[in-house]
Amino acid sequence: MGIPEACTDFGRLYATDSVLVLCRFYPGDPDLQGYLEHAIHDGSLSIATFVATLLQAARSSELHSPATLDMLCRVALDAHYSSGVSPIGSVVGYNESTITVLGIVQDALALLRTTHSLPLSHFHQLTASASELVILLLSCASDFSQIPTAQAMVYFADANDLLQNFQLAPDVQRVLETFVLSLSLLIGDDVKVAREAQMLHPIPLALGKGSLHGSGSETDIVTFSLFLHHLVFYRAHDFGVGDNQSSIAVLVALFRWTAWSPVVFYTQLFLSAFTCLSQSASKALIWKAFVVGRLPRLILMFEAVVNAEGITSIDWKRALQAALQTNFRQAELISHCDHAISLARKANTSQDDELLRSFSRDLLQTLVQLDQISMTFAISVDSFISNDELLRLQTEAQDSGVDLEVYLESKFSPDINVDELSSWIDRVVNDDMCHSILSAVILRRFTTLASTYDVDALSHLCKVLYTYEVMLDIMTLHIKVSDLIFRALLFLDQYDCETVGDPQTAVSHLGDVVIFVQHTTARFHLEGELYTSENRTLSSTFLKSTDTAYANDSLSHEDTQAFSVWFKALFDSGSEGIEDSILRSTQPKVLLKISATLFLQAITFHMVQKIDKDTLTNGVSYFMGPLLNWTLVGIIKALIREIIQSRHNITTRIEILQTLLLSPSCPRPVLQLVAPRVCILLGHRKGKINISAHPGVDAASIRRVIGEALGVHTEDVTEAPQASISHISKEDEARQLIQTVLSMARTGKAPSLDVAYCVKIIPPTTFLQLLWSELAIFSSVGEMEISRRVATFVLTMPRSFSTPPLLPIFLHVVVPSIIFAMDHQQTHDHTLKVDLLVTIISSALNAALHLELGIRSVTGEHQFVLGQSSSGMARKLASNLRVRRDHTSRAVLQKLASSQSFAANFAVSINEI
Repeated sequence: MGIPEACTDFGRLYATDSVLVLCRFYPGDPDLQGYLEHAIHDGSLSIATFVATLLQAARSSELHSPATLDMLCRVALDAHYSSGVSPIGSVVGYNESTITVLGIVQDALALLRTTHSLPLSHFHQLTASASELVILLLSCASDFSQIPTAQAMVYFADANDLLQNFQLAPDVQRVLETFVLSLSLLIGDDVKVAREAQMLHPIPLALGKGSLHGSGSETDIVTFSLFLHHLVFYRAHDFGVGDNQSSIAVLVALFRWTAWSPVVFYTQLFLSAFTCLSQSASKALIWKAFVVGRLPRLILMFEAVVNAEGITSIDWKRALQAALQTNFRQAELISHCDHAISLARKANTSQDDELLRSFSRDLLQTLVQLDQISMTFAISVDSFISNDELLRLQTEAQDSGVDLEVYLESKFSPDINVDELSSWIDRVVNDDMCHSILSAVILRRFTTLASTYDVDALSHLCKVLYTYEVMLDIMTLHIKVSDLIFRALLFLDQYDCETVGDPQTAVSHLGDVVIFVQHTTARFHLEGELYTSENRTLSSTFLKSTDTAYANDSLSHEDTQAFSVWFKALFDSGSEGIEDSILRSTQPKVLLKISATLFLQAITFHMVQKIDKDTLTNGVSYFMGPLLNWTLVGIIKALIREIIQSRHNITTRIEILQTLLLSPSCPRPVLQLVAPRVCILLGHRKGKINISAHPGVDAASIRRVIGEALGVHTEDVTEAPQASISHISKEDEARQLIQTVLSMARTGKAPSLDVAYCVKIIPPTTFLQLLWSELAIFSSVGEMEISRRVATFVLTMPRSFSTPPLLPIFLHVVVPSIIFAMDHQQTHDHTLKVDLLVTIISSALNAALHLELGIRSVTGEHQFVLGQSSSGMARKLASNLRVRRDHTSRAVLQKLASSQSFAANFAVSINEI
């Protein structure tokens, strides 16, 4: 059929509308298609005008013919691809505003929705064509900052509806997910919460995939923020970031539990990491080292595990790039991160040459180096990034003519004075991309030196690590520090001074190893006393009791002999000093054990005039040099305890204590370890005694050396360096911590909760009861989702052995008490509380199951790190609820049984119900 002559009567301005009108009557007509193609080719009709007009007209049901719509879309797409022009300038005009572009996008989304309602045709690919248009148009919309919030919510709802209710092609799904996340960040949490509460209020809670697995909330940072804070703070513990297998297992479990797509998962992960970094204050350098130097490597290992499962084929690189593109648009957040890093760097290093370089560029460089993103993509995000830029320390290595590992190891040679490393350490801290290699080099060197009993070189390395604590902090992000401690303990256990030529030097070097272990276990709150490796277990108990004063009859025969020999050598007026034979015959463990008792007995002998002041002073002086100053932690703690307990006739003890504290040779780690107890003596408000006013006490100097050791101002020393003493009860303190994490989550900040601390200050059951009461209040104002995520983290995040598994306690002890109270009170919010309880139970058990599967995927072993298996806990809970015949138990059972996710994962338990 030819084009009707009436068509030629229309002016060029109305050509498109006219042809589209004709398309209603002549579906898929090739002459109409040819006319449009010619008009676009000769320039009388722009592609942008045609696309905008087409999409608006496509809203009319009169044009809803698969043949016609596919033909029109292909005209637009073919014209764009043949033009060789980017989407901006082709499908969208060069100068169009973001609001105009999004209006066109909204029409394209309407067309995509329409395609799913039209009859399926084997001759046309309308859905694919509409998807291509959506992808092209969304690539033209980048700056959403000027969009009114109300309009952004409309776009958000349209796109989210498509994602939730239609089976989309992977390409367009990823683009829409990124679009939705960008809009959600613009909208803000308060607006979203208000809208969601309004939408969901009349609908009773349905326990399906959305509420139990997390996909119903794809724009919060609660889950990852809690996880990342725990990962970094407890980095030296099992399931900390330094523990590769365990941290990856948790990450895999989170991926399965949230049921987020890879794009959403990575977007949330990096958004949470950036937010944590922006809030990190004095810890910003550690967070930067984690985000830039460690997180990309965790992602690589995570992807390898998920890929090995072979369940789905995932384009991780595209997902990561989409997530980065979304997060790198958060210019204000990136700026806050850089500001926090700048302040921390000024406070901790002497260099400022890196202050203008954003951490985001370092992150891109690391991802390019690990082949996780392409350089083309990196340049599209940061046009100043260089393709051939090397690691900064690698450049130094090349200038030295060696590879990076050899260069790094050379810096730990005993020939280099520890104090001369300061400037180099600053450069190490700034070069996050080399931290993984550096950590591996140190671990290998430490292991080799300990295995070969090279006490000189090992002592030097230990001294570097405890002198430059930031080095230790960096290492714990990449390796298990417990491996170092095990090697050090094995070395101390097996090293024999009998065969060394200079036992005095050997013993002083052994002291550096002892100080390293004491300092490291305290710095990272390693409360465990057993360290296992290579099927061998070693104990550090001897380091935890160095301040014990032993009675004569409580020591073993060997220890009693050593005590007598050492007391005579130190505090006998006729002694000629410490002979080499004494050093050769005494194990470091024994010397640490008896040192405090040696001091206290010498003071007692002086007080009863068995030894004079000069003899006492001479004996004390041996402990003020490198030969024995590594024993001072226990000695100083014992002196402080004696001063507090005696309170009378304490002058000699105070004099000796002051002498030890003010000695220039007193190691800094020793001062750090004894600082809390020293503060008590200096007049802390909880202290039983204040020695500041005691005659001869130089309190100002003591405060100064303690302040220097802790890195705080002198006036802050009396404010307790590790924890301020609060007047509130421990229960109220735990309650405040819970309320703080909920408040942070509600306001869009990155929440953190130190659960291990909470169950240390109050019993686990009390803490869980407090948690429930606060979550019940919080959920009553529409915060069910945040409550679920916080509760799941508390109950299922694996922690160190000193923290009891909380999920079994909650399910089998706390839940019955909650149900009993609810059944007897029958308040107006009874239904809401039942919904909350069921949500927490189901969410936590599902998370526990995914954790078990994640650990099995990583290690190949079945491990129940939460105390019991998830299936066992579910079965016991179901049994306990079934024997109870109250209304609330029946309601909980009924809702659990109706939950698809719970029924799928715990079929046996459901059958018992």
